[in-house]
Amino acid sequence: MLLTVLGCSGSVPGPNAASSGYLLEADGFLLGVELGSGTLAALQAVRDPFALDALLFSHLHADHCADFASLTVYRRYHPRPTRDPRAHRLPVHAPAAAPQRFAGAYATDAEELAVTDLSDVFDFRPLSVGTFHIGPFEVTAVTAAHPCDAYSFRVSHGGRSLVYTGDTGMSAAVVELAAGADVVLAEASWAHGDGPIPDLHLSGREAGELAAAAGATRLLVTHIPPWTDRAGVLAEAAAAFPGEVTAVEQGAAYAL
Repeated sequence: MLLTVLGCSGSVPGPNAASSGYLLEADGFLLGVELGSGTLAALQAVRDPFALDALLFSHLHADHCADFASLTVYRRYHPRPTRDPRAHRLPVHAPAAAPQRFAGAYATDAEELAVTDLSDVFDFRPLSVGTFHIGPFEVTAVTAAHPCDAYSFRVSHGGRSLVYTGDTGMSAAVVELAAGADVVLAEASWAHGDGPIPDLHLSGREAGELAAAAGATRLLVTHIPPWTDRAGVLAEAAAAFPGEVTAVEQGAAYAL
């Protein structure tokens, strides 16, 4: 598996930094995970957006899905698509409210919203807890500890596994999901003890503790907001996890 980071700024985009967005690739299949602010521009810099084979969303907060409206315009109005977007509707695995949420972001007013249906270029597939397949990937979803319909994922392929926490507080479900994973891609939105709201985000220390409990060999830290002390979060994670700790960078690719 190859992970490419389109954006990794937490909660909002930062200076010249897109919000959450990733590509996972294996066996020639290209899976987009999240599509936050700025990620469609980043995607165009590295791949043809029509090459996407599927999209996967952990939840519907704007920093994880805001560029979906722009992708809709791209798929509906590009004059020379490299893949017919109506003959090949893009599968979108997302919380059940996604069709209404994305139509609302696309439509300009109530009149347009009443007749807006994005199913001409997208194939919406509602998420639920359990294991399913997206192309060559086996995906297991569990409920995340976050104040909306949200999920954490374990993605497996070729004997390797990546756990992506999405946005979540620490929970028994995410600990169980991560057990035995090779790589943990964990959000870390603040220093431990600074979080104002429970069941919202992980601290740097909690991200390290999660990877350590999983027995992972590698921790990739993401979703650090522009107002958070990046070095402090990484130091916390490294103190709690004995393996390799890396803060992901926009535009970087990581072999898993």
